[in-house]
Amino acid sequence: MKIGFIGAGNMGGAILKGYAPFAERNGDKIFVYDKKEEVRSGLEEAFPAVTACGRETELVEKSDIVILGVKPNLFETLLPEIAGACTTDQLIISMAAGIRISLIEGYLGADKKIIRIMPNTPAQVGEAMTAICRNGNVGEDDFGHALAIFNSIGRAMEVEESLLHCVIGVSGSSPAYTYMYIEALIKAAQANGMEASKARVFAAQAVLGAAKMVLESDLSAEQLRINVCSPGGTTIEAVNCLFENGFEEKVQEGFQAAVDKSKSMTK
Repeated sequence: MKIGFIGAGNMGGAILKGYAPFAERNGDKIFVYDKKEEVRSGLEEAFPAVTACGRETELVEKSDIVILGVKPNLFETLLPEIAGACTTDQLIISMAAGIRISLIEGYLGADKKIIRIMPNTPAQVGEAMTAICRNGNVGEDDFGHALAIFNSIGRAMEVEESLLHCVIGVSGSSPAYTYMYIEALIKAAQANGMEASKARVFAAQAVLGAAKMVLESDLSAEQLRINVCSPGGTTIEAVNCLFENGFEEKVQEGFQAAVDKSKSMTK
């Protein structure tokens, strides 16, 4: 497969870097265009499977799958530029928050194969969570190619397009909330005498382990939490303190703020 990335910033770059080793092993070719020449050349130098392109249309003409990683406010400029180079055989994948499939169809044509994804930045370490939705032109074979790309850098699941606002709250933006939680644990550990480098590992590994238990256990997250909380012990003391201070409600409020912002951005 020939896979093109237009835009290699935080998210596009994370996916490209996460997928590049698989592309090299599978014999896939990756093309990249970014407005910053140093970004294009840097990726080309770093990954044998990557070839830089000098303009967007050149990339589209060379690619079987085109992944659009530019910011949402650039779509109404980008789409008319590449429309003439897009064909009905290609798969167009957009990761822009707030840009509906119908808007992309309006520029590229209702006969084009279009997928929307909502990934997150842990793609760079092979632990992304990616939501995928598609229009009616995308058959099972093409959809399978997309799933293979995003499963190779973590996990991918199909959802209805209407659920992408929810996805932003629960996985697209939530790594930031999780980093805040880890940062708070590190600061608390430092305040209690632990050096920062050790506190970072203790906090991050605890979060990683807890997440893995949620994914691999048949128990609910609530039950897993209850199982850790021995009566009269240290954990229940901490959990009760967090409950009393509105921990759960504050996380849900942050989630909803991300969802509401996504809805307000939608075109």
